[in-house]
Amino acid sequence: MKLFNFSINPKDIRRKLGLNQQEFWTRIGVTQSGGSRYESGREMPKPVQELLRLVHVEKLDLSRVRKEDFEVLEYLKQSQPDLFRNLKKAVKDKRGVRSKGPGSEH
Repeated sequence: MKLFNFSINPKDIRRKLGLNQQEFWTRIGVTQSGGSRYESGREMPKPVQELLRLVHVEKLDLSRVRKEDFEVLEYLKQSQPDLFRNLKKAVKDKRGVRSKGPGSEH
């Protein structure tokens, strides 16, 4: 799995989401004071960066993630790559329809 290879500004992400530091940082298991230090320029460890990306950028609900789900995904990628690509495209297309908001055709 490729970790995130670009610089992000957690303060900008937090502000765009309209969250205070406590709400934002505790969702990924970081204290408010630790998050404040990252927002002030202290280097974030790669695992914290990845959690920030998954939870606040990709909108992943960590309480729903199971190891078996990743194992199934990896198996599907390896054994039926065409099906995996088609399913991935279908989810992306569905997400695009949903994001158009009220009044869009489903």
